[in-house]
Amino acid sequence: MTEQLISAVEFEVVTVDELGRPNKRIQKSAQCWREDLNDHLVLELVAIPGGAYVRGAPPTEEGWQSNQAPQQQVAIAPFWMSRTPITQAQWHVVAAFPSLNRKLSPNPSCFAGNNRPVEQVSWHDAVEFCARLSAFTNRTYRLPSEAEWEYACRAGTQTPFHFGETITTDLANYSGVNWEYDGKLCNKGFYGKGPLGSDRRATTDVGSFGVANAFGLYDMHGLVKEWCADYWHPSYANAPTNNSPWLADGDATLRVLRGGSWNGGPRTCRSAFRSRSSADSNLYDIGFRVVMEVREGR
Repeated sequence: MTEQLISAVEFEVVTVDELGRPNKRIQKSAQCWREDLNDHLVLELVAIPGGAYVRGAPPTEEGWQSNQAPQQQVAIAPFWMSRTPITQAQWHVVAAFPSLNRKLSPNPSCFAGNNRPVEQVSWHDAVEFCARLSAFTNRTYRLPSEAEWEYACRAGTQTPFHFGETITTDLANYSGVNWEYDGKLCNKGFYGKGPLGSDRRATTDVGSFGVANAFGLYDMHGLVKEWCADYWHPSYANAPTNNSPWLADGDATLRVLRGGSWNGGPRTCRSAFRSRSSADSNLYDIGFRVVMEVREGR
């Protein structure tokens, strides 16, 4: 890596109390890698430091499901991760790079906007994006492993959200209203003692809430679900306890999704929440972000 592409970036980190009221705002900084996609567009990634964390959630956490167990200590080596989900502008540029394994639509998204996240892209499409970006830059870009994604989302926290014990729609784009169907509550719009909020019913510009986690990542809760590299497994039993994606024994046709979306409630936005979809799925609430591998000596 050439040093001129690395600089410091500043961001605000917010935590909330159990009622969802901001109780701390701090300014932080991180190393930022700026990848020029063309003369006018940059992909920004932040340095994710190595460390360890406890993956999953305890059964006492609201919204817990058995696929979030057993909790495990996981050791993570350093990597770089895009500050936001990949935008439609970034997708459009990379989709014009030479095809490697499959064609990419230049404008696949339902909710159009250059700074909105790209969505309606399958897992296979996201992998092709990474392959083209790697070929263009001569660096290794890929989808994050599920272990990397949760480590990056938590950023040193062990609470349900990196914001704290709850979340609000002033901080993230998710469905903050109660939905009922046939007299039954099918979406709970608040979490814990937090408040109900808004339901935007669409994506928003990446980073538009202006708050990051302690690693400098935006939109890790809500906005769009994010593809990970791993096969789907119904629990963490026998899962790797390092950066590696889990590509043994599971169902290769189903891939892991993380982060929740504008189309789901706060429980599905928790740091520990896991879901899956067919690798061919290209739904309007699914996007992705990328990881760049750290080269030896960097």
